[in-house]
Amino acid sequence: MVTNFKDLIVYKKAHNLAMKIFELSQKFPKEEKYSLTDQMRRSSRSVSSCIAESWAKRLYIKAFVNKLTDCKYITKEEYKEITSEYQEVHKMIISMINNPEKWCLNN
Repeated sequence: MVTNFKDLIVYKKAHNLAMKIFELSQKFPKEEKYSLTDQMRRSSRSVSSCIAESWAKRLYIKAFVNKLTDCKYITKEEYKEITSEYQEVHKMIISMINNPEKWCLNN
């Protein structure tokens, strides 16, 4: 039986991912400490925080669901479009990595 938000599998997974991101971000250059590193860490922690806050509001269904969707600032269609565009950029970057001779001046 789940008696605490920390017992939820989704919370445990979100927390573990936040810890992985923290560990990975420790390898980033020092000059990224206050920009990229900080942003990634705060974003990853916000997921488990929203789960914990929603658990506290579970007495009221609307409040519970509302807290779980706090980060829902865009529509599903907008999310799909942006995700698709980032996947395209990702593929292009991978292509550049795999074929550097096309891009480098000293080949």
